[in-house]
Amino acid sequence: MVETIQWTDAGVVMIDQTRLPRVEEFVTCTTYEEMAHAIKTMVIRGAPAIGVAAAMGVALGVLKADPAQLDAEFEVICSTLAATRPTAVNLFWAIDRMKKLYTSMQGQPIEALREAMVKEAKLVYLEDIAINEAIGAHGAPLVPDGKTVLTHCNAGALATAGFGTALGVIRAAVNAGKNIDVFADETRPFLQGARLTVWELQQDNIPVKLITDNMAGHFLKSGRIGCVVVGADRIARNGDVANKVGTYGVAVLAKENGVPFYVAAPISTLDLTLDHGDQIPIEQRPSTEVTEVFGVPVAPENTQVENPAFDVTPNRYVTGIITEKGVARPPYEESLPRLAQE
Repeated sequence: MVETIQWTDAGVVMIDQTRLPRVEEFVTCTTYEEMAHAIKTMVIRGAPAIGVAAAMGVALGVLKADPAQLDAEFEVICSTLAATRPTAVNLFWAIDRMKKLYTSMQGQPIEALREAMVKEAKLVYLEDIAINEAIGAHGAPLVPDGKTVLTHCNAGALATAGFGTALGVIRAAVNAGKNIDVFADETRPFLQGARLTVWELQQDNIPVKLITDNMAGHFLKSGRIGCVVVGADRIARNGDVANKVGTYGVAVLAKENGVPFYVAAPISTLDLTLDHGDQIPIEQRPSTEVTEVFGVPVAPENTQVENPAFDVTPNRYVTGIITEKGVARPPYEESLPRLAQE
């Protein structure tokens, strides 16, 4: 399985997801500014992976900060990382976790603080892998044997510290002996499905076929798809789910055709401060992602573009939300807070 991100003596090493699948290249970040740039430019992406990267970015910042200016620099470190991508709540969850540790160690020697921050960042990494494996264990029984699983975007090892959320469910089902294959939506405009999901599943020898986004309805109607499993970047208290743009359409088509639609995400992706999905901030990406493909123009010059990176799927289309603590079912206003408190 691919190593998405690692803390090393040389810095934080991550695979450059903008270069996959043609080039397997690794980037090393030695400062929090470099980490912020990697998150913003999607060298690393996926909500859980962004959370891990943010925690490591804070630790890098504290390692390099001037002890005499540490409090002021710490605020800059956290605000810089928080400004990278607005939708994935794991980013803010991880930064808040590092802030709490920093506050709890006020008055401690600088070396003790630095050691604790690095240890905490590594712990976020290790916990994420264990969480993903637990998600897989809870989700595997939901995957019908002998059927195809449809997924959108990439919610695999590349989107996490390892194993994956949606692809973690698929991996766990395969490991349990189920005879399944996968359809991966290409996921325009950034092609995470085509570039990342297909590549990742091929590494594990899991049968996968690539389809264009507008083929999803055709195959959902065909009867060969047993369920849809996707990840999430933020989930409101009522079960509305923000995920890669195009997810909403897949969810509607799944319900129309009686196909279960599951969301796999850690508890850290829940945002119980938001009553519903309309309150989730939606990131707007550069227009060139739509007008160009790998730098080649595919639209007339000066074409006006709207490019939201995410959409929100209303809870009525969500069959279940698979977390490391179990599967939440409607009504989500009751089941999600209950799981979060366990």
